[in-house]
Amino acid sequence: MGLKGQAYVVGAYEHPTRHAVDRSLGQLHADVALGALQDAGLTVDDVDGYFCAGDVPGWESPGVGPLSVVEYLGLKLRHFDTSETWGSSYINHVEHAVQAIQAGKCRVALITQAGRPRAEKFSPVESHLKQTQSTAESPFELPYGPVVTNMYGMCAARHMYEYGTTSEQLAWIKVAASHHAQHNPNAMLPKVVTVEEVIASPIVSTPLHRLDCCVISDGGGALVIAHPDVARQLKRPLIRPIGSGFTVKHLNGGYFNILESGAVQTGKEAFAEAGVTPQDIQYASLYDSFTITVLIQLENLGFCEPGQGGRFVTDGGLISGVGRLPFNTDGGGLCNNHPGNRGGMTKLIEAMRQLRGEAHPAVQVDNCTLALVHGTGGQLGARHGSATLILEREG
Repeated sequence: MGLKGQAYVVGAYEHPTRHAVDRSLGQLHADVALGALQDAGLTVDDVDGYFCAGDVPGWESPGVGPLSVVEYLGLKLRHFDTSETWGSSYINHVEHAVQAIQAGKCRVALITQAGRPRAEKFSPVESHLKQTQSTAESPFELPYGPVVTNMYGMCAARHMYEYGTTSEQLAWIKVAASHHAQHNPNAMLPKVVTVEEVIASPIVSTPLHRLDCCVISDGGGALVIAHPDVARQLKRPLIRPIGSGFTVKHLNGGYFNILESGAVQTGKEAFAEAGVTPQDIQYASLYDSFTITVLIQLENLGFCEPGQGGRFVTDGGLISGVGRLPFNTDGGGLCNNHPGNRGGMTKLIEAMRQLRGEAHPAVQVDNCTLALVHGTGGQLGARHGSATLILEREG
C-alpha cells in the first residue's frame, strides 16, 4: 500500500535562532516541538509517536539520549523511531511516520531536529576526523585526509572534467539562493550576491569557493504527522506524502560513479509511487550543503540529463518567478539555515510553506500543489543516505 491518503503533515515549525547562545540542545528540541504542535492545533498530550536522529542530546550514550528527550518533552508514547541517516533522517522519518500511522502504531507523530554547532564553535575538519576515526574504513581512508570540503570539491572537479561544467554555473545556484534569502528576516546571509562575487570569494577546496559552501548555524525544526481522522478535524491545509524513496549509497569496494548519488534510486522510487514525473514538480527543496550538491541532485532526480545541470541552473533557472524550477525559497542551507549541519528538516518546512501558500509573497509559487524534498545525509563522493519525498496539497 502506498503513502497517499494514509496520513497528513499537519504541523511545521522552524526555530528563528541562528545562534543559540542562550538555549541548550534540549531546549531547542522542546522549542521546535511545541512550535510545530501549536501550528497544528495539537498539544504534547496528543503525541503518541516520536521520531528523532543523532542530533538529540546524549546520543553518544547509545539508546539513552533519545529516551531522555522523550522524558524532557513529557511524551507518552506507543511508537518510537531513532533512525539515523544524518541530514536525510527527517525526510526518511516522514515515510516511517506515515507507515507507523498506517499500521496503527500511533495516530500523531512528532519529528524534531536541532543543533547548536555555531554556539559550540564547531570545526568541520575536527568534527569529521573525530566522527570517522573509529569507523571500519578509517585505517584505509584517513591517511589521505578526506574531510567534507575536499570530498565535495572532488565531486565538483569531476563534474567539470566530465561535462565542462564551470564555476560560473555553480555560482548561479548560490545566486538563486541569495535572491530568495533576501526576503527571509531570519536568514544568516540575506544579501543578494552575483556570480562574480561568488567566484571572487576565497577557494576552500578546488574548485569550490567559500560562497559555494553552506552556512554553519544553530536552530532546528519540527513536523507533526497525523492520522487522516485527526488531520481532518484540524483547521490546517491538508498536505499529504504521496511518494518516497530511501537508500544508502556507498563506495561498493571501489566500483562506483562519484557523480551518481542515492538520488538516482530514491527519485525513481518516489516518482513511481506518487505517479508523477519530474516535469510535474512545481517546487523543489534540495539539499544544498554545497552548490555541487544541488547540481548533482538535479541530474540524479531526473530534472535534467546528466551533464546538463550547469545549463539548467544558469541565468536564474532556480529562482522563483524566473526559472523552470524554484528551489529552496527560504534561502536554503547556502544562505538561510543549516541547523546542526543537518539540512533535511528545513527543506521539509519550506516545502510545507509553499504547499500551504505561506511562503513569502515574493517567492511563493502560484497555486503550488506538488513539491519534492530530497536530502543527502553523509557525503557525496563517499557513503551517504538519500531520501526523497513528494508532497501534495489535497483539495
